[in-house]
Amino acid sequence: MRNDHVTLRSTAVFDLLAPRTPAVPVKVELRYDTRDPYAVVAAFRTGRAGWVEWVFARDLLADGLIAEAGDGDVRIRPAVDDPEVVVIELSSPSGHAVFEASAQELADFLDRTYDVVVPGNEHLWVDVDEALTHLISTDLT
Repeated sequence: MRNDHVTLRSTAVFDLLAPRTPAVPVKVELRYDTRDPYAVVAAFRTGRAGWVEWVFARDLLADGLIAEAGDGDVRIRPAVDDPEVVVIELSSPSGHAVFEASAQELADFLDRTYDVVVPGNEHLWVDVDEALTHLISTDLT
């Protein structure tokens, strides 16, 4: 465990795809915080003041840059017709969205996370006592 926590942020534009309509650019903030070293957050701008956040495994992002990955609410894969594009599918009870993003931008962000926490060393950043205390206090309220 380390006490020198770091948060990385990167802004990108993903293209929201829908049938029979032009792609719509959506501002996305990618975040990585060493307090949750296994996860990446993608915050999607939904309007003037709104953001929708999706949290998924850093490994899922890494795997999805190379081959189809994910079998739940988040699926990531290289685009069939363009190796420089990654397709990100998000599903929830309130809807389904498909985005295209730059593979290079995602890989660069992922590389920055690896500079901070080397894959396989995530456990060194987790404070188990703090996590249990948080779970117990949340459970009692």
